[in-house]
Amino acid sequence: MNPQKLDGVQVWKELEDDLAPRLKLNVNDRAVYAHLLRHTRLEGKVRLRFSIPWLASNVRLSDGPVRDSMRRLADHGALRHIERSNLGHLVEVRLPAEVPALRRQRGTSGRSKLPSAANFEQADFLRTRALRQAIHAREGGRCFYCRRRTPGRSHCLDYVVPRAKSGQNSYRNLVSCCLECNSQKRDLPAGDFLRELYREGRLSRQELTERLHALQALAAGKLRPHVSSGEDEGKAGSFGEPGSSAGLTCVRGR
Repeated sequence: MNPQKLDGVQVWKELEDDLAPRLKLNVNDRAVYAHLLRHTRLEGKVRLRFSIPWLASNVRLSDGPVRDSMRRLADHGALRHIERSNLGHLVEVRLPAEVPALRRQRGTSGRSKLPSAANFEQADFLRTRALRQAIHAREGGRCFYCRRRTPGRSHCLDYVVPRAKSGQNSYRNLVSCCLECNSQKRDLPAGDFLRELYREGRLSRQELTERLHALQALAAGKLRPHVSSGEDEGKAGSFGEPGSSAGLTCVRGR
């Protein structure tokens, strides 16, 4: 594997858009991987020799969590452990696009498969930019809750049923909304939040009724977003990239 000139922005997009959600990396895994990536591939090197205390100190973690993250990253193929000696660990760091799990996902054409009719219900609509954008497009540029228009730079995705209450990344549980509603709703049930908007005068009685019906339709799978079979969901566009047509993925209510 030869060092190559990299586009740092594209590498970061692949990390945030593809690698982290695909491998379900936690905060520690991402910190460890990003730091190693920073000191290897982004500096034109493939391998790095280091000690666990050095890495732990730099990512502000203790030794144990760092070792656990390194094992998980190695299991996923993001790192290849070459040698351990009294001089420390020698690892080879792979770019997000070089990780086997992502290469298999993209296939020989380099394009990700969009959900087919058979697996649409199981699709993770936070996984890629195209799927997230499909949720935003379904709402037609308006906040699902208060119905005001939301500029592309300031709309978010929100869990109708919070993750803490077993909410899924399904199109039935994700809506596009404005920053204000995203922040205000927190972990309130969506129906209760709509009634709160009505009491505040941000929804009329008719709008409240329409929104409650929309919630029922969403849960019943009647508000399916359109996902074009010709769209490449692996294109550039980061998780929460300001200014993109996919908007901010500032999901709350976890």
